[in-house]
Amino acid sequence: MSEDIIDLSRRHVFGTWRIQKTWKPVNIVSAEGCYFTDSNGRRYLDFSSQLICINIGHGNKNIIDAIYQYMKRLQYLSPAFTCDVRAELSRMLLEIMPNNIVKFFYSTSGTEAVEAALKIARMYTRKHKVISRYKSYHGATAASISITGEWRRIPVEGYHTVPGTQFAPECYCYRCPFKLNYPSCGITCAEYIDYMLQHEDDVAAVIVEPVVGTNGVLVPPPEYLPRLREITREYNVLLIADEVMSGWLRTGEWFAVQHWRVEPDIITTAKGVTSGYLPLGVTGVSKEISDYFEEHLFAHGHTYEAHPVTLAAGIATINEYHKLGIKENVKKVGEYLGRRLRELEEKHPSIGEVRGLGLFWAVDLTKDRKTRKPMNNPKDKLYGKPIIVEKVASKAFEQGVFVIGWINNILVAPPLIAVREDIDKGVEALDEALKIADQEATP
Repeated sequence: MSEDIIDLSRRHVFGTWRIQKTWKPVNIVSAEGCYFTDSNGRRYLDFSSQLICINIGHGNKNIIDAIYQYMKRLQYLSPAFTCDVRAELSRMLLEIMPNNIVKFFYSTSGTEAVEAALKIARMYTRKHKVISRYKSYHGATAASISITGEWRRIPVEGYHTVPGTQFAPECYCYRCPFKLNYPSCGITCAEYIDYMLQHEDDVAAVIVEPVVGTNGVLVPPPEYLPRLREITREYNVLLIADEVMSGWLRTGEWFAVQHWRVEPDIITTAKGVTSGYLPLGVTGVSKEISDYFEEHLFAHGHTYEAHPVTLAAGIATINEYHKLGIKENVKKVGEYLGRRLRELEEKHPSIGEVRGLGLFWAVDLTKDRKTRKPMNNPKDKLYGKPIIVEKVASKAFEQGVFVIGWINNILVAPPLIAVREDIDKGVEALDEALKIADQEATP
Protein backbone atom coordinates (compact mmCIF):
# COMPACT_ATOMS: atom_id res chain seq x y z
CA MET A 1 0.00 0.00 0.00
CA SER A 2 2.76 2.47 0.93
CA GLU A 3 4.63 1.65 -2.28
CA ASP A 4 1.44 2.38 -4.25
CA ILE A 5 1.18 5.78 -2.56
CA ILE A 6 4.79 6.61 -3.35
CA ASP A 7 4.53 5.36 -6.94
CA LEU A 8 1.32 7.27 -7.65
CA SER A 9 2.82 10.40 -6.14
CA ARG A 10 5.99 10.16 -8.21
CA ARG A 11 4.10 9.47 -11.43
CA HIS A 12 1.32 12.02 -11.11
CA VAL A 13 2.41 14.79 -8.73
CA PHE A 14 5.22 17.28 -9.30
CA GLY A 15 8.03 17.34 -6.76
CA THR A 16 8.82 21.02 -6.47
CA TRP A 17 12.15 22.77 -7.11
CA ARG A 18 13.82 19.60 -8.39
CA ILE A 19 14.52 17.49 -11.43
CA GLN A 20 11.68 14.99 -11.25
CA LYS A 21 13.71 11.79 -11.50
CA THR A 22 15.50 12.68 -8.26
CA TRP A 23 12.29 12.77 -6.20
CA LYS A 24 11.99 9.77 -3.90
CA PRO A 25 9.37 10.77 -1.33
CA VAL A 26 8.89 8.97 1.97
CA ASN A 27 5.28 8.16 2.90
CA ILE A 28 4.49 9.92 6.19
CA VAL A 29 1.47 8.70 8.17
CA SER A 30 1.45 10.67 11.44
CA ALA A 31 3.20 13.35 13.48
CA GLU A 32 3.28 14.58 17.07
CA GLY A 33 5.35 17.19 18.85
CA CYS A 34 8.81 17.48 17.26
CA TYR A 35 8.56 14.13 15.47
CA PHE A 36 6.84 12.52 12.49
CA THR A 37 6.46 8.83 11.54
CA ASP A 38 6.66 7.04 8.18
CA SER A 39 4.61 4.09 6.91
CA ASN A 40 7.23 1.65 8.22
CA GLY A 41 6.81 2.97 11.75
CA ARG A 42 10.12 4.85 11.78
CA ARG A 43 10.13 8.08 13.76
CA TYR A 44 12.06 11.20 12.67
CA LEU A 45 13.05 14.37 14.51
CA ASP A 46 11.72 17.36 12.54
CA PHE A 47 14.85 19.51 12.81
CA SER A 48 13.66 22.05 10.22
CA SER A 49 9.97 22.25 11.20
CA GLN A 50 9.09 20.85 7.75
CA LEU A 51 9.44 24.06 5.69
CA ILE A 52 10.22 26.12 8.79
CA CYS A 53 6.55 26.50 9.63
CA ILE A 54 5.50 23.90 12.25
CA ASN A 55 6.44 26.33 15.03
CA ILE A 56 4.14 24.91 17.72
CA GLY A 57 5.00 21.35 16.76
CA HIS A 58 2.82 18.64 15.25
CA GLY A 59 -0.54 17.53 16.62
CA ASN A 60 -1.36 20.47 18.90
CA LYS A 61 -4.85 19.55 20.09
CA ASN A 62 -6.00 23.09 20.84
CA ILE A 63 -5.27 24.29 17.30
CA ILE A 64 -6.83 21.16 15.79
CA ASP A 65 -9.94 21.55 17.93
CA ALA A 66 -10.32 25.23 17.00
CA ILE A 67 -10.18 24.30 13.31
CA TYR A 68 -12.70 21.49 13.80
CA GLN A 69 -15.15 23.59 15.80
CA TYR A 70 -15.10 26.51 13.39
CA MET A 71 -15.38 24.23 10.37
CA LYS A 72 -18.63 22.89 11.81
CA ARG A 73 -19.91 26.43 12.23
CA LEU A 74 -18.82 28.38 9.13
CA GLN A 75 -17.08 26.57 6.28
CA TYR A 76 -16.63 29.53 3.94
CA LEU A 77 -17.52 33.19 3.76
CA SER A 78 -17.21 35.63 0.88
CA PRO A 79 -14.64 38.31 1.75
CA ALA A 80 -17.37 40.90 1.17
CA PHE A 81 -18.73 39.86 4.61
CA THR A 82 -17.02 39.75 7.95
CA CYS A 83 -17.20 37.48 10.99
CA ASP A 84 -15.92 37.17 14.54
CA VAL A 85 -12.60 35.51 13.71
CA ARG A 86 -11.74 38.13 11.10
CA ALA A 87 -12.11 40.86 13.70
CA GLU A 88 -10.48 38.93 16.55
CA LEU A 89 -7.36 37.88 14.64
CA SER A 90 -6.92 41.48 13.48
CA ARG A 91 -7.15 42.69 17.08
CA MET A 92 -4.57 40.13 18.18
CA LEU A 93 -2.20 41.09 15.37
CA LEU A 94 -2.32 44.74 16.42
CA GLU A 95 -0.92 43.69 19.81
CA ILE A 96 2.15 41.89 18.43
CA MET A 97 2.95 43.56 15.10
CA PRO A 98 5.25 46.61 14.80
CA ASN A 99 3.32 49.55 16.27
CA ASN A 100 2.76 51.36 12.98
CA ILE A 101 0.96 48.44 11.29
CA VAL A 102 -2.81 48.98 11.49
CA LYS A 103 -4.60 47.14 8.67
CA PHE A 104 -4.40 43.64 7.18
CA PHE A 105 -5.09 41.67 4.03
CA TYR A 106 -5.50 37.92 4.52
CA SER A 107 -4.45 35.48 1.80
CA THR A 108 -3.41 31.82 1.71
CA SER A 109 0.40 31.80 1.54
CA GLY A 110 3.59 33.78 1.92
CA THR A 111 3.80 34.13 -1.84
CA GLU A 112 0.33 35.69 -1.96
CA ALA A 113 1.16 37.93 0.99
CA VAL A 114 4.15 39.29 -0.92
CA GLU A 115 2.13 39.59 -4.12
CA ALA A 116 -0.40 41.71 -2.24
CA ALA A 117 2.37 43.84 -0.74
CA LEU A 118 3.80 44.62 -4.16
CA LYS A 119 0.39 45.56 -5.55
CA ILE A 120 -0.31 47.77 -2.55
CA ALA A 121 3.09 49.48 -2.78
CA ARG A 122 2.65 50.22 -6.47
CA MET A 123 -0.94 51.43 -6.10
CA TYR A 124 -0.05 53.64 -3.15
CA THR A 125 3.11 55.22 -4.56
CA ARG A 126 2.08 55.23 -8.23
CA LYS A 127 5.62 54.01 -8.88
CA HIS A 128 6.76 50.74 -10.39
CA LYS A 129 10.32 49.67 -9.56
CA VAL A 130 11.24 47.51 -6.58
CA ILE A 131 14.72 47.00 -5.12
CA SER A 132 15.36 43.52 -3.78
CA ARG A 133 18.55 41.61 -2.94
CA TYR A 134 20.34 38.77 -4.69
CA LYS A 135 20.18 36.29 -1.81
CA SER A 136 16.45 36.45 -1.38
CA TYR A 137 13.40 34.28 -1.86
CA HIS A 138 10.01 36.01 -1.87
CA GLY A 139 7.73 33.52 -3.60
CA ALA A 140 6.83 31.77 -6.84
CA THR A 141 4.00 33.79 -8.40
CA ALA A 142 4.78 36.22 -11.22
CA ALA A 143 5.50 39.34 -9.16
CA SER A 144 7.05 37.56 -6.16
CA ILE A 145 9.41 35.45 -8.30
CA SER A 146 10.42 38.64 -10.13
CA ILE A 147 11.81 40.08 -6.91
CA THR A 148 13.44 36.79 -5.88
CA GLY A 149 17.18 37.18 -6.24
CA GLU A 150 18.26 33.55 -6.13
CA TRP A 151 18.37 30.97 -8.95
CA ARG A 152 14.66 30.03 -8.76
CA ARG A 153 13.89 33.16 -10.79
CA ILE A 154 16.16 32.17 -13.67
CA PRO A 155 14.12 29.35 -15.34
CA VAL A 156 11.11 31.67 -15.86
CA GLU A 157 12.84 35.02 -16.22
CA GLY A 158 11.68 37.04 -19.18
CA TYR A 159 8.41 35.27 -19.85
CA HIS A 160 6.85 34.82 -16.41
CA THR A 161 8.28 37.75 -14.51
CA VAL A 162 7.17 41.33 -13.96
CA PRO A 163 9.62 44.02 -15.16
CA GLY A 164 10.97 46.61 -12.76
CA THR A 165 13.15 44.78 -10.21
CA GLN A 166 16.62 46.10 -9.40
CA PHE A 167 18.83 43.78 -7.33
CA ALA A 168 21.22 44.92 -4.61
CA PRO A 169 23.95 42.97 -2.78
CA GLU A 170 22.84 41.17 0.34
CA CYS A 171 24.07 41.65 3.89
CA TYR A 172 26.33 38.56 4.03
CA CYS A 173 29.31 39.29 6.25
CA TYR A 174 30.91 35.85 5.94
CA ARG A 175 31.17 36.16 2.16
CA CYS A 176 30.85 39.91 1.74
CA PRO A 177 29.96 40.84 -1.86
CA PHE A 178 32.35 43.80 -1.51
CA LYS A 179 35.13 41.70 0.08
CA LEU A 180 35.10 43.96 3.14
CA ASN A 181 35.04 43.21 6.85
CA TYR A 182 32.55 44.33 9.48
CA PRO A 183 32.59 46.82 11.18
CA SER A 184 35.21 48.71 9.14
CA CYS A 185 33.00 48.19 6.06
CA GLY A 186 30.71 51.03 7.14
CA ILE A 187 27.70 48.85 6.23
CA THR A 188 28.49 49.23 2.54
CA CYS A 189 25.67 46.82 1.65
CA ALA A 190 23.16 49.37 2.99
CA GLU A 191 24.98 52.37 1.54
CA TYR A 192 24.92 50.69 -1.87
CA ILE A 193 21.12 50.88 -1.78
CA ASP A 194 21.45 54.58 -1.00
CA TYR A 195 23.64 54.85 -4.12
CA MET A 196 21.04 52.96 -6.17
CA LEU A 197 18.28 55.31 -5.07
CA GLN A 198 20.41 58.30 -6.04
CA HIS A 199 20.49 56.94 -9.59
CA GLU A 200 17.08 55.28 -9.97
CA ASP A 201 13.70 56.89 -10.46
CA ASP A 202 10.19 55.44 -10.12
CA VAL A 203 11.10 53.21 -7.14
CA ALA A 204 8.08 52.14 -5.11
CA ALA A 205 9.74 49.99 -2.46
CA VAL A 206 12.74 48.18 -1.08
CA ILE A 207 11.94 44.64 0.08
CA VAL A 208 14.12 42.59 2.43
CA GLU A 209 13.90 39.52 4.60
CA PRO A 210 15.07 41.03 7.93
CA VAL A 211 16.80 37.70 8.60
CA VAL A 212 17.28 35.94 5.27
CA GLY A 213 15.72 32.48 5.37
CA THR A 214 16.26 29.82 2.72
CA ASN A 215 19.45 31.42 1.47
CA GLY A 216 21.42 30.95 4.64
CA VAL A 217 19.85 32.62 7.72
CA LEU A 218 21.79 35.84 7.16
CA VAL A 219 21.55 37.89 10.35
CA PRO A 220 22.38 41.56 9.69
CA PRO A 221 24.69 43.59 11.94
CA PRO A 222 22.88 45.97 14.33
CA GLU A 223 23.25 49.05 12.13
CA TYR A 224 21.95 47.55 8.89
CA LEU A 225 18.16 47.67 9.14
CA PRO A 226 17.98 51.00 11.00
CA ARG A 227 20.21 52.52 8.31
CA LEU A 228 18.08 51.00 5.55
CA ARG A 229 15.00 52.51 7.21
CA GLU A 230 16.71 55.93 7.18
CA ILE A 231 17.62 55.59 3.51
CA THR A 232 14.14 54.59 2.38
CA ARG A 233 12.56 57.45 4.29
CA GLU A 234 15.04 59.93 2.81
CA TYR A 235 14.02 58.94 -0.72
CA ASN A 236 10.31 58.53 0.09
CA VAL A 237 10.45 54.83 -0.76
CA LEU A 238 8.47 52.17 1.10
CA LEU A 239 10.24 49.50 3.15
CA ILE A 240 8.66 46.04 2.94
CA ALA A 241 9.72 43.43 5.51
CA ASP A 242 9.18 39.85 4.33
CA GLU A 243 8.71 37.94 7.59
CA VAL A 244 7.17 34.81 6.09
CA MET A 245 9.93 32.66 7.58
CA SER A 246 11.51 34.88 10.24
CA GLY A 247 8.26 35.84 11.98
CA TRP A 248 6.28 34.23 14.79
CA LEU A 249 8.99 34.05 17.48
CA ARG A 250 11.30 32.05 15.22
CA THR A 251 14.13 34.51 16.03
CA GLY A 252 12.98 35.21 19.60
CA GLU A 253 10.77 38.22 18.83
CA TRP A 254 7.31 38.11 17.31
CA PHE A 255 8.87 39.54 14.16
CA ALA A 256 12.56 39.84 13.40
CA VAL A 257 12.45 43.60 12.69
CA GLN A 258 11.58 44.09 16.34
CA HIS A 259 15.13 43.10 17.33
CA TRP A 260 16.26 46.39 15.77
CA ARG A 261 13.13 48.44 16.58
CA VAL A 262 12.49 49.05 12.90
CA GLU A 263 8.97 49.77 11.65
CA PRO A 264 8.45 48.81 8.00
CA ASP A 265 5.70 50.38 5.90
CA ILE A 266 4.45 46.93 4.89
CA ILE A 267 5.04 43.56 6.52
CA THR A 268 4.28 40.14 5.04
CA THR A 269 4.06 36.86 6.90
CA ALA A 270 2.60 33.34 6.76
CA LYS A 271 3.88 29.91 7.93
CA GLY A 272 3.94 30.32 11.72
CA VAL A 273 0.71 32.32 11.86
CA THR A 274 -1.13 28.97 11.91
CA SER A 275 1.96 26.88 12.69
CA GLY A 276 1.50 25.46 9.19
CA TYR A 277 -1.77 23.72 10.13
CA LEU A 278 -3.76 25.65 7.51
CA PRO A 279 -2.63 27.98 4.69
CA LEU A 280 -2.83 31.63 5.76
CA GLY A 281 -0.85 34.66 4.62
CA VAL A 282 -0.95 38.15 6.14
CA THR A 283 -0.02 41.50 4.62
CA GLY A 284 0.00 44.37 7.12
CA VAL A 285 0.28 48.06 6.23
CA SER A 286 0.90 51.36 8.01
CA LYS A 287 -1.79 53.93 8.80
CA GLU A 288 -0.58 56.17 5.97
CA ILE A 289 -1.16 53.40 3.43
CA SER A 290 -4.43 52.38 5.04
CA ASP A 291 -5.71 55.96 4.93
CA TYR A 292 -4.87 56.27 1.24
CA PHE A 293 -7.30 53.52 0.32
CA GLU A 294 -10.17 55.25 2.15
CA GLU A 295 -10.49 57.38 -0.98
CA HIS A 296 -8.84 55.13 -3.58
CA LEU A 297 -9.81 51.74 -4.98
CA PHE A 298 -8.16 48.77 -3.28
CA ALA A 299 -7.77 46.73 -6.47
CA HIS A 300 -6.98 43.32 -5.06
CA GLY A 301 -8.74 40.24 -3.69
CA HIS A 302 -9.51 36.57 -4.34
CA THR A 303 -11.91 33.77 -3.45
CA TYR A 304 -10.10 32.41 -0.39
CA GLU A 305 -9.17 35.79 1.05
CA ALA A 306 -9.79 35.78 4.83
CA HIS A 307 -11.10 32.21 4.86
CA PRO A 308 -12.77 31.95 8.29
CA VAL A 309 -11.39 28.52 9.22
CA THR A 310 -7.80 29.63 8.57
CA LEU A 311 -8.40 32.74 10.68
CA ALA A 312 -9.69 30.56 13.52
CA ALA A 313 -6.47 28.56 13.27
CA GLY A 314 -4.46 31.79 13.49
CA ILE A 315 -6.23 32.83 16.69
CA ALA A 316 -5.68 29.43 18.28
CA THR A 317 -2.01 29.44 17.29
CA ILE A 318 -1.34 32.86 18.82
CA ASN A 319 -3.03 31.69 22.00
CA GLU A 320 -0.72 28.67 22.06
CA TYR A 321 2.38 30.88 21.63
CA HIS A 322 1.33 32.68 24.81
CA LYS A 323 0.12 29.64 26.74
CA LEU A 324 3.22 27.53 26.07
CA GLY A 325 5.69 30.32 26.88
CA ILE A 326 7.25 30.00 23.44
CA LYS A 327 9.22 33.25 23.60
CA GLU A 328 11.02 32.14 26.75
CA ASN A 329 11.68 28.68 25.34
CA VAL A 330 13.17 30.10 22.13
CA LYS A 331 15.61 32.19 24.14
CA LYS A 332 16.66 29.31 26.40
CA VAL A 333 16.80 26.49 23.86
CA GLY A 334 18.06 28.79 21.09
CA GLU A 335 21.15 29.67 23.09
CA TYR A 336 21.80 25.98 23.68
CA LEU A 337 21.33 25.15 19.98
CA GLY A 338 23.79 27.85 18.98
CA ARG A 339 26.36 26.52 21.44
CA ARG A 340 25.99 22.95 20.18
CA LEU A 341 26.27 24.00 16.53
CA ARG A 342 29.42 26.00 17.26
CA GLU A 343 30.90 22.86 18.76
CA LEU A 344 30.40 21.25 15.34
CA GLU A 345 32.07 24.26 13.70
CA GLU A 346 35.20 23.67 15.77
CA LYS A 347 35.22 19.98 14.86
CA HIS A 348 34.39 19.88 11.15
CA PRO A 349 36.66 21.55 8.54
CA SER A 350 33.72 21.64 6.10
CA ILE A 351 31.89 24.23 8.22
CA GLY A 352 32.72 27.78 7.23
CA GLU A 353 30.36 29.53 9.58
CA VAL A 354 27.50 28.84 11.97
CA ARG A 355 25.08 31.74 12.42
CA GLY A 356 21.57 32.31 13.65
CA LEU A 357 19.13 33.88 16.04
CA GLY A 358 16.62 32.21 18.34
CA LEU A 359 15.74 28.82 16.87
CA PHE A 360 16.73 29.85 13.35
CA TRP A 361 20.23 28.73 12.34
CA ALA A 362 22.35 27.85 9.33
CA VAL A 363 25.48 25.75 8.93
CA ASP A 364 27.33 27.27 5.97
CA LEU A 365 29.68 24.81 4.24
CA THR A 366 33.05 25.59 2.67
CA LYS A 367 35.67 23.71 0.70
CA ASP A 368 38.42 25.84 2.17
CA ARG A 369 38.20 27.92 5.33
CA LYS A 370 40.97 30.25 4.14
CA THR A 371 39.30 31.16 0.84
CA ARG A 372 35.73 30.56 2.08
CA LYS A 373 34.90 28.88 -1.21
CA PRO A 374 31.43 27.29 -0.94
CA MET A 375 30.84 23.59 -1.56
CA ASN A 376 28.24 24.43 -4.18
CA ASN A 377 26.81 27.51 -5.85
CA PRO A 378 23.20 28.18 -6.93
CA LYS A 379 23.81 27.30 -10.57
CA ASP A 380 24.87 23.79 -9.53
CA LYS A 381 21.29 23.29 -8.34
CA LEU A 382 19.88 24.84 -11.48
CA TYR A 383 21.80 22.50 -13.76
CA GLY A 384 21.37 19.34 -11.72
CA LYS A 385 24.92 18.95 -10.40
CA PRO A 386 25.55 16.98 -7.17
CA ILE A 387 24.90 19.09 -4.08
CA ILE A 388 27.03 18.20 -1.05
CA VAL A 389 24.63 19.66 1.49
CA GLU A 390 21.85 17.42 0.14
CA LYS A 391 24.06 14.39 0.74
CA VAL A 392 24.62 15.59 4.31
CA ALA A 393 20.87 16.04 4.84
CA SER A 394 20.21 12.58 3.37
CA LYS A 395 22.71 11.00 5.76
CA ALA A 396 21.07 12.77 8.71
CA PHE A 397 17.69 11.45 7.57
CA GLU A 398 19.08 7.91 7.59
CA GLN A 399 19.79 8.51 11.29
CA GLY A 400 16.25 9.68 11.96
CA VAL A 401 16.70 13.45 11.69
CA PHE A 402 15.04 15.57 8.99
CA VAL A 403 16.90 18.74 8.13
CA ILE A 404 16.76 20.99 5.05
CA GLY A 405 19.90 21.22 2.94
CA TRP A 406 19.71 24.11 0.49
CA ILE A 407 22.51 24.87 -2.01
CA ASN A 408 25.31 25.37 0.51
CA ASN A 409 23.54 25.63 3.86
CA ILE A 410 21.96 23.29 6.37
CA LEU A 411 18.89 25.05 7.80
CA VAL A 412 18.42 24.15 11.46
CA ALA A 413 15.05 25.36 12.72
CA PRO A 414 13.30 22.87 15.02
CA PRO A 415 9.78 23.47 16.35
CA LEU A 416 9.75 26.20 18.97
CA ILE A 417 8.63 23.68 21.59
CA ALA A 418 11.92 21.75 21.26
CA VAL A 419 13.87 20.86 24.40
CA ARG A 420 17.57 20.13 24.93
CA GLU A 421 17.16 16.41 24.29
CA ASP A 422 15.77 17.18 20.82
CA ILE A 423 18.69 19.50 20.10
CA ASP A 424 21.21 16.87 21.21
CA LYS A 425 19.63 14.25 18.95
CA GLY A 426 19.70 16.57 15.94
CA VAL A 427 23.26 17.76 16.51
CA GLU A 428 24.54 14.21 16.99
CA ALA A 429 23.06 13.22 13.61
CA LEU A 430 24.63 16.25 11.95
CA ASP A 431 27.96 15.44 13.58
CA GLU A 432 27.97 12.08 11.80
CA ALA A 433 26.51 13.36 8.52
CA LEU A 434 29.01 16.20 8.18
CA LYS A 435 31.80 13.65 7.70
CA ILE A 436 30.57 13.47 4.10
CA ALA A 437 31.26 17.18 3.63
CA ASP A 438 34.59 16.93 5.46
CA GLN A 439 35.81 14.61 2.71
CA GLU A 440 35.34 17.46 0.23
CA ALA A 441 37.07 20.10 2.38
CA THR A 442 40.68 21.14 2.66
CA PRO A 443 41.98 19.91 6.05
